[in-house]
Amino acid sequence: MSQMKQMSHLDNIPSTPGKFKMEKSPYIHRLRWHSSLAKLTFWSFVFLGLIFLFFFRSPSSSPLPSDPSRRSLRTYSWGGPAWEKRVRSSARVRSRNGISVLVTGAAGFVGTHVSSALKRRGDGVLGLDNFNDYYDPSLKRARQALLERTGVFIVEGDINDSALLKKLFEVVAFTHVMHLAAQAGVRYAMENPSSYVHSNIAGLVNLLEVCKSVNPQPAIVWASSSSVYGLNTKVPFSERDRTDQPASLYAATKKAGEEIAHTYNHIYGLSLTGLRFFTVYGPWGRPDMAYFFFTKDILKGKSIPIFEAANHGTVARDFTYIDDIVKGCLAALDTAEKSTGSGGKKKGPAQLRVYNLGNTSPVPVSDLVSILERLLKVKAKRNIMKLPRNGDVPFTHANISLAQRELGYKPTTDLQTGLKKFVRWYLSYHSGGKKAAG
Repeated sequence: MSQMKQMSHLDNIPSTPGKFKMEKSPYIHRLRWHSSLAKLTFWSFVFLGLIFLFFFRSPSSSPLPSDPSRRSLRTYSWGGPAWEKRVRSSARVRSRNGISVLVTGAAGFVGTHVSSALKRRGDGVLGLDNFNDYYDPSLKRARQALLERTGVFIVEGDINDSALLKKLFEVVAFTHVMHLAAQAGVRYAMENPSSYVHSNIAGLVNLLEVCKSVNPQPAIVWASSSSVYGLNTKVPFSERDRTDQPASLYAATKKAGEEIAHTYNHIYGLSLTGLRFFTVYGPWGRPDMAYFFFTKDILKGKSIPIFEAANHGTVARDFTYIDDIVKGCLAALDTAEKSTGSGGKKKGPAQLRVYNLGNTSPVPVSDLVSILERLLKVKAKRNIMKLPRNGDVPFTHANISLAQRELGYKPTTDLQTGLKKFVRWYLSYHSGGKKAAG
């Protein structure tokens, strides 16, 4: 029936519309006049809008592409004499043999601790972070305030912003980059996969593109993950083991990062060192980590999930205290050789390394809970559950012999001691003493 109506409507249109003549009337003239006026008004607004954008847009405002992990578009303001002065001051080397380091993800857990340690020993440090809301940004802002008191300035921006990265290298000739910015979390990848591709792959490529083009090229140390070992059953995990069986998208993006690093090293002569972190914990940690939300829920009297592997197997993690991780990061920076490229072209072989940074002492998650119970003086309500198929693996265990031999890496903090320090910080931070928690 609808087709018949359409056909009858089409029948009213002449086959030769150029020859079709309509009887003239005053109404038609008025209609044409109003139509012309409407078009004139529309294009006037468009023209005025373009003039406004061209003359009144601030040159220091740099719009970023939207982060697929966020619903709202965000822009960051940077540039200008005062901003450049802060950048230079923060990145100024104050020790005799110091280095100047751009730390991406500086308001993150590891980034904050590494930035602070570098600054304490006299290195120049500039932070970069986009302060996204994967977890409560107020914790990141508190870390930012902590770093500002030590003289570290964090530029608010995104690693996918090429213009910003190029500007930073114009203002400061960084000798090193500590690349820690990434979308973290194994389980969240099932909810928002695009955020992992955006940060862990596109962001890394964008950073390397800028680094290979600057002169001199910086040496780069970056955060990979123990997750790259995926479904491996051989323990402890060694850097020589296969890493082609990722159990999560997060792991796959980190593995992709290692392959991308190899490519930029091979083609452009960038010096690249990847660090595979094993379950880092400690003060100022990430709220999405088990030890953190276990502490919160135990204090609130909520039940906590204790996962077990198939056939009632134990789920264990190679928990590594933040101070030990920081020592490994600084050792990687200190032993990094110079990149060999110039003008985006490789001049000779460049250093390419990857290291495990773990504690070598896997602890069952149930033991972690028992330690927290003693420290908090509260009995946990345990909810034993099967390990879901969400990307989590039953165990992690690092072989750190390579890092010991080449970096002098030697973890010294056991889980009991590390959790005691974390709980002390947690209680202070959440009792209203956030400023004093540093």
